Amino acid sequence: MKLIIGNKNYSSWSLRGWLAVKQSGLHFEEITVPMLGEQWDQRKQNDEFQPSSGKVPILWDGDVVVWDSLAIMEYLGDKVGRDRFWPKEEAARGMARAMVAEMHSSYASLRSEMPMNVRRRIQLQNLSEQTKGEVVRILQLWAEARARHGSSGPFLFGTFGAADIFYAPVVSRFMTYGIGVPGFAQSYMQAIWEHTWMEQWIGASEEEQWVIEQYESVG
Repeated sequence: MKLIIGNKNYSSWSLRGWLAVKQSGLHFEEITVPMLGEQWDQRKQNDEFQPSSGKVPILWDGDVVVWDSLAIMEYLGDKVGRDRFWPKEEAARGMARAMVAEMHSSYASLRSEMPMNVRRRIQLQNLSEQTKGEVVRILQLWAEARARHGSSGPFLFGTFGAADIFYAPVVSRFMTYGIGVPGFAQSYMQAIWEHTWMEQWIGASEEEQWVIEQYESVG
């Protein structure tokens, strides 16, 4: 099994796919291809990239190819058991699925104005009203998940799972751009940031030499 990802400092979808494979417990080879450079353009033409039309992450499991981070997570859930990713209790599982789906399909303004940049710290001054509304919406979802289903641990549904995998890049964005959050959200963000796998990803991000100027010029 191998997972093709982009730069760890910038690629939020790669982070989701990588966390999903880590959560599965399966052994995998990790292949990082720097985004938007010469290597990227050349690699996109290879057969291993073609099914995704050059987008990452891409999971190869023998002859099986799965792209898109949500599809990767669902594929892995079929292999190792869905309880590894989703809450066992029906109400919690339903809410977690809805939150993951919303993250997967929404928040275009936040993604545009606050691109993931793990290494950077900047106080972003002029967020649009749409992005502010998306930040508030995410905090509301976090609060509801924690209040309803988070009593068994520090993560959204108690134990680390699918919802945390999908909102981990949002935690990174909030930290990068100095987004003020209430105390419960600070505690949740700290739990994500100090998770062993996140510490590994952050450390690798800081060691990367690649720089994408368009993501560094924000703010």
